[in-house]
Amino acid sequence: MDNKLRGRVQFVAALVQNADLRGFFTGRIDQGAQKAVCVPGLNCYSCPGALMSCPIGSLQAFLSARPVKVPYYVAGLLLFFGALLGRAVCGFLCPFGWIQELLHKIPFPRKKLGTFPGDRLLRRLKYLVLAGLVVLVPMLLTDWTPAFCKYLCPAGTLEGGVPLVLLHGERLHLEVGPLFFWKLFILVAVVLSGMAIYRPFCKYLCPLGALYAPFNRVALYRMRLSEDRCVACGKCARVCPMQVDPSKTPNSGECIRCGVCVGACPTKALRLGVREKQGQGIRDKGQGIRDKGQGIRD
Repeated sequence: MDNKLRGRVQFVAALVQNADLRGFFTGRIDQGAQKAVCVPGLNCYSCPGALMSCPIGSLQAFLSARPVKVPYYVAGLLLFFGALLGRAVCGFLCPFGWIQELLHKIPFPRKKLGTFPGDRLLRRLKYLVLAGLVVLVPMLLTDWTPAFCKYLCPAGTLEGGVPLVLLHGERLHLEVGPLFFWKLFILVAVVLSGMAIYRPFCKYLCPLGALYAPFNRVALYRMRLSEDRCVACGKCARVCPMQVDPSKTPNSGECIRCGVCVGACPTKALRLGVREKQGQGIRDKGQGIRDKGQGIRD
């Protein structure tokens, strides 16, 4: 998919999920019946414009209930989107992921595209955040719940906390305390790092990305690699903003399906889609045989 078109999809997805613009002026969070429905990406329930709920917040609410409620609905929703799209949810439908991409476009002294020492280790943090703050803390320490939303998530601070304080600070001044400034510090850190690193929150801390990552291998919408066409030029790996090598791991859990590698491949060996093209493998093999035959004749 063309990157400009993907950007338009991201914009529309963010707008649809935060279409209650009245909330920014009234300073009230919509609590209508539609809030029982979860969106697929990270979009804070407490954002004054949010029409629906965040799956991570809903998951914590279920697990912190006493007795603990099995989150069938949230688990089913995550399973559905995971099996259908995998981390394409992150690349197309997550408002906070889109915001990070916009931040990365801001001119800023940065390293060349690539990894840095400790990058691969840091990427495991999102799985610890998922297991610790999203699952174990709500089940064991209900007073801390929702721990991820309260103490870490910068999306809620950006989408809800900052706009409400700026527009309705006089009414909310009693609620602005150390916790708000801690969350503001995290948001500033994510914003600054986002100018230098592509999607740092998605890479290192997002529990939703950790949930969707294993589905990349089995999702209907996935990366297809024609090995017969691949010439191992390395262009796909060099342009990948998530530092994945699609020629080796086309369905890596780190891939957000942005499609940059597909556009960069000179032999069209990569394709994003729901199903294989019928006969594609046969045609590729036939082309390889013809090429070999041509080389012998030459």
